[in-house]
Amino acid sequence: MRTTASEQVTRHLQRLNDGDSAAAAELLPLVYDKLRELAQAHFRRERSDHTLQPTALVHEAYLRLVAQPASQWESRAHFLAVAAQAIRRILIDHARRRNALKRQAPTQITVEIASDAQPQQDFDLEVLDDALARLAQLNERQSRVVEMRFLAGMTVEEVAHVLGVSPGTVKGEWRLARAWLQRELDGGTTS
Repeated sequence: MRTTASEQVTRHLQRLNDGDSAAAAELLPLVYDKLRELAQAHFRRERSDHTLQPTALVHEAYLRLVAQPASQWESRAHFLAVAAQAIRRILIDHARRRNALKRQAPTQITVEIASDAQPQQDFDLEVLDDALARLAQLNERQSRVVEMRFLAGMTVEEVAHVLGVSPGTVKGEWRLARAWLQRELDGGTTS
């Protein structure tokens, strides 16, 4: 019986959870392409002259993930959800250092939150991060849904699996979170 890629990743994550240091090296080839997709998705929203490269971002995120003490990875989807958070943190930290060192205008990213029908807008990466932090204080699950859907590109079903809720719940939280973020990113105005 053949195991799926997802099952292989889950098996390696369990070995990593159990303290098998060899599992980290064996896991990377299994998740590398997906992590690279996540990084490239982030870079499509970034300015064109970004000093980080997707490969460097993937490697830094991976090293941070496998170095976490006593991580309890449940599945490939759970690992990728946390990877999206790590990638976001790295990009935010990089943007803050860059902006502080060069005293330049804030790093802009293109965000499409409201719907496919509305045009994409450019936002300061730090403003988006601050808005997500405020959302997490108001509703942690909605913030996690945004991270997994928008930042990690996960499907509704994958997010539902990671959060342990129904796909309908994820769709509702996604809709509410997008509306809240859109209002926040537009300067808190209501229509």
